[in-house]
Amino acid sequence: MSEPIVHQTGESNSLLYRLLHAVCISSAAIGGLVIFGAAFVVTYSVLSSTLGFGAVRGEFELVELACAASASLFLPLCQLTKGHVMVDVFTSKLPGAINTTVDAVWTLFFALGWAYLAWRLSVGLEEIHGYGDKTMLLRAPVWWVYVPAVFGTGLSAIVAALMGLSVFMPRLIPMEAK
Repeated sequence: MSEPIVHQTGESNSLLYRLLHAVCISSAAIGGLVIFGAAFVVTYSVLSSTLGFGAVRGEFELVELACAASASLFLPLCQLTKGHVMVDVFTSKLPGAINTTVDAVWTLFFALGWAYLAWRLSVGLEEIHGYGDKTMLLRAPVWWVYVPAVFGTGLSAIVAALMGLSVFMPRLIPMEAK
C-alpha cells in the first residue's frame, strides 16, 4: 500500500488528483463568491440604512440562503486536503503502513457518510421542490439551497471514496505521482 506522493505544495502529480483538486477548488471558489456576495449585500444594507435610504429588503434571508447554499461547497476541498479534525491518540504510535491503512478505512467510512448525506439531501430536495416553499420576504424558492448541498456532499463522497480506495488499489485509482 503506497501513500500518495505529495509535494511541498500539497499536490500530487497524478491526473486524477489534479482533476479532483481543480473541481474542489472551483466548488470552494463558488462558495466563497456566494458568501462574499452576501457580505456585500449586508454591508450595503447597513450603509444604506445608516445614511437614511433604508435597508435592503430581506437581507437576513439572503444571508440564510447564502450560508446554507455555500456551506457544503467547501467540504470537498476539505476532504481532499485532509482538513477535517483527526484524532490519532491511539494510532500515532503505529507504523506508517498500518496508520495509512487505518486512515484509508476511516476515509471510506467518511465516503459512506457523505454518500448517505447526499442521498438524504436529494430526497429533501425533491420533497421541498414539490411543496413549493418560498422565503417570507423575498419569495425565493427554498429548494435552491439544496442543489449545492447535494453537489457538495456528493462530491465529498466521491473524493473520500477515491482517496480511501487509492490506498488499497493504487494502480487502479492513481492518486500518486508516477
